Amino acid sequence: METAANGKRDGGHAEKRVFSFPDLVYKEMLAAVIALIVLTVWSLALDAPLKEIADPNWTENPAKAPWYFVGLQELLVYFDPWIAGVSIPLLIIFGLSAIPYIDSGTGISGTYHIKGREPAVSIFLTGYVLWFALIVVGQFFRGPSWQFYWPWEDWAIHKDPDAALVNMPNVWGMIALCGYFGLGLVIPLIARKRSHRKSGGVLSYFIKWTMTLLIFGVIIKIVLRLVFDIKYIISTSIISI
Repeated sequence: METAANGKRDGGHAEKRVFSFPDLVYKEMLAAVIALIVLTVWSLALDAPLKEIADPNWTENPAKAPWYFVGLQELLVYFDPWIAGVSIPLLIIFGLSAIPYIDSGTGISGTYHIKGREPAVSIFLTGYVLWFALIVVGQFFRGPSWQFYWPWEDWAIHKDPDAALVNMPNVWGMIALCGYFGLGLVIPLIARKRSHRKSGGVLSYFIKWTMTLLIFGVIIKIVLRLVFDIKYIISTSIISI
């Protein structure tokens, strides 16, 4: 909680500081009440798209999870089940939990604005938009056998799963992964040293950029699958990425 006061920023500009309560909390509570009202009216005005009772003798194709889990189901296309269903969700949860700790050395802790946090906000919004993009793809572009269908393609024409998919040679896949994470961790470090900015310690830097690389790595993997028909970068009996 910040005490209400008027200070001076570098350059002599006045800076206004206010209490988190009630100034911020009241606004957050008002936003929550408005969202609750909108959701309540929406749920009363529209019927839920329920389907017929499940038939044990017939399985729907494609069988889709509720919309809020379709993004997770879509991730299963690109990664092993334990990566898509366990590792990535856990990384998201722990990554969000770690933000206050790895962002503590920026000098703007306790303030509520985007200025000074542009990279962090951009990365967060990228992951946020990615999740809803996965939901849209899974909900509207996945047809029989969970194959990708453009809006103009007929679902009655079934596609052969894995017909055109190939795996990268494991050697090239290892080189690509090492190069991606190696350069991804080294280049920002060089840029930070040249700009003489201080943003936490080594552990903070490592966690921050590893999470960032993992987010963009998911996007790259999706592009490789949809555009270049590459199923796995590395494929072994133990792990496939």
